[in-house]
Amino acid sequence: MSLQPTAALAHFVETSQSGRMPPELVHEAKRAVLNWFGCAIGASRHDTVSRAIAALSPFFGRPQATVLGRAERPDMLHAALMNGISSHTFDFDDTHLKTVIHPAGPVASALLALAEHRSVSGLEFLHAFALGVEVECRIGNAVYPSHYDVGWHITGTAGVFGAAAAAGRLLGLSERQLVWALGIAATQACGLREMFGSMCKPLHPGLAAKNGLSAALLAAQDFTSSEQGIEGKRGFANVLAGARDYRRITEGLGDTWELLDNTYKPFACGIVIHPVIDGCIQLRAEQALLPAAIREIRLRVHPLVLELTGKTAPRVGLEGKFSVYHSAAVAIIDGAGGEEQYSDAKVADPAVIALRNKVSAVVDLSLKEDAAHIEIVCEDGRVFGKRVEHAIGSLARPMSDRDLEEKFSRLCAPHLSDSRIEALIAGVWSLDRRADAGELGALTVPG
Repeated sequence: MSLQPTAALAHFVETSQSGRMPPELVHEAKRAVLNWFGCAIGASRHDTVSRAIAALSPFFGRPQATVLGRAERPDMLHAALMNGISSHTFDFDDTHLKTVIHPAGPVASALLALAEHRSVSGLEFLHAFALGVEVECRIGNAVYPSHYDVGWHITGTAGVFGAAAAAGRLLGLSERQLVWALGIAATQACGLREMFGSMCKPLHPGLAAKNGLSAALLAAQDFTSSEQGIEGKRGFANVLAGARDYRRITEGLGDTWELLDNTYKPFACGIVIHPVIDGCIQLRAEQALLPAAIREIRLRVHPLVLELTGKTAPRVGLEGKFSVYHSAAVAIIDGAGGEEQYSDAKVADPAVIALRNKVSAVVDLSLKEDAAHIEIVCEDGRVFGKRVEHAIGSLARPMSDRDLEEKFSRLCAPHLSDSRIEALIAGVWSLDRRADAGELGALTVPG
């Protein structure tokens, strides 16, 4: 008789062997971890992170783990929270396109905090990371899109399971304890899409990391939960999703890996805007377009674009990440869509506002999620069009290892020396050969 989803995931996590990971899975885990480090360090001085530390630092416990890119060293639960927040603040982190989960933030933030507190090898770290991503993404597969459509932020709600599973593996939990850990995670699943564009959005993966780590620690002490936390009548999937398919959790478990379908962002905003940015940058370069020469920018987009990023007049940088209008404007003006294009100052720039007001967008049901059509009408009557079938950074046009290194270096440059950046890059690529994965945390501390 086949196992139910919660039990099947616990069995998978407990019995999986690190030595049997395919080489391509090990490499993809390194890519995801490198990208996670860069995103977290890059945003480490952002107001979102500083405010969170100011609020909670009076309650930090014994110093156990690093807040990446900063001098603070809190207890590991608060470190997991802060690094989860930081890793998602720029909205520049990895994306599992089938579910729009950002997998690394919850899982890696929990794992590094635990790895700094109790030594684990780099191979153990990468294995636990791959297991955590598999758990969160398979659960996400089972409830997407109905769970997301009703308003849950799936990175927070599914991410807590990944963090619990990964931490549970490093803690050596038994199969029954892992069932409890997943149940404890289920009752802490949280995150509302209403919060997009505010500091609460990056709070969600932070809470997922902290709560998932807490779930594993509680289960290690035989703190019990329902043994059907996912599929029970009043469990996660039945309460928080209008439709669900448990086969997407159990079929092929251990044979296929969701991490191999992970993608990495070249632009620091919601993934659904990337085709528009990509197309605008291409047109800018091909036609040497100047903002003053443009009369109108017409966009045809997938329905999710206007649902998620339809803010016509963003007020702050975080809101700009959810404005396809702002994104098109900065792509034409700057030829970029990085973290600088989503600052408070850029959102308030009169030149950006002027061009943003010339952008219109309509839904085109024929377009896939990673496609868009851009049409630019110039003041002299010329019209230029660009259809993007697959945005850069998608599975069809993935970022290379070198692309990820350059992104990492650019994000870390304001905070770390060149030698530290080079050491971190080398450390991640050699992680499967390192005796102590937690040592990488110290390399992120400035000075």
